[in-house]
Amino acid sequence: MDQTTPIVLVPGLASSARIYAPVIPALWRFGPVMIANHIRDDSMAAIAARVLSEAPPRFALAGHSMGGYIALEIMRQAPERVARLALINTQARPDTPEATARRLGLMARARRGELRAIREESFPELVHPSRRDDAEILKLVHAQDEDVGVEGYLRQQAAIIARVDSRPTLSAISCPTLVLTGDADNTIPNAFSKEMAEAIAGARLVVLERCGHLPQAEQPDATVRALTEWLGTEVV
Repeated sequence: MDQTTPIVLVPGLASSARIYAPVIPALWRFGPVMIANHIRDDSMAAIAARVLSEAPPRFALAGHSMGGYIALEIMRQAPERVARLALINTQARPDTPEATARRLGLMARARRGELRAIREESFPELVHPSRRDDAEILKLVHAQDEDVGVEGYLRQQAAIIARVDSRPTLSAISCPTLVLTGDADNTIPNAFSKEMAEAIAGARLVVLERCGHLPQAEQPDATVRALTEWLGTEVV
C-alpha cells in the first residue's frame, strides 16, 4: 500500500464534500484527501484548470457524476499528474439536445427559487427504488443544495451543457482506472460505464448491487472496498 498518495475527490452536480463523507476515513489512510470545489467556474476547462492549480503535484483522482466529466477534462489537460483514476456513476458522452433542453428548463426554475423543489422531485430517480423514502439520504441531498447554492448550480449546468465528447480520448488513459456504477442508476445508465471501461485499457468495472446514482450514500461499505482496492493497485 502506498501510504503517501494524495487523493482528489470531485463531487457531482449540486453536490458538495458531504457526498464523500462516508468514504473519506478509509481513503485518508492512503494519504491526504482533498475535495475539489467545482462551483466557481462555468466551463469544464476552467473547472479542471482550477482543480489542477489547487491539487498536489501528483494524485489519485476520483470523480462522481459531473465530477467524472471534470476528471476526464483533467486527464486531457494534465494526464501526467494523475496516478490513478476512478470514474463513479458518470459517462464520457456529451449532452444530447434533449438533455440540454431539460437542463435549460431546470436552470430557469432554479433562478425562480425552485432548486430545492427540483432536487426533491428528482430524488426518486437518484437512488435505488428501495431507498426512495430514505429521509437521511434526502436530507443529504438538500444539505448539498445549500452548499452549492443557486449560482453554483447554474454555473455547473452551463459547464455540463457545453462539455465535449470524451469518448475519443478514453483510449489515451493509461493509469490504473476504476469504473464504478450502480445496478439501478436511472440518472446515468450503467451501460455508459461499461462503455468507458471497455475503451480504457485495463480498466476495472465494478457494478454495485441495489444501488442507484449515489453509491457513497447508498452502498458506502461496497464503495469503500472498491476504492481501497483501486488505491492499492500498482502504479506504473
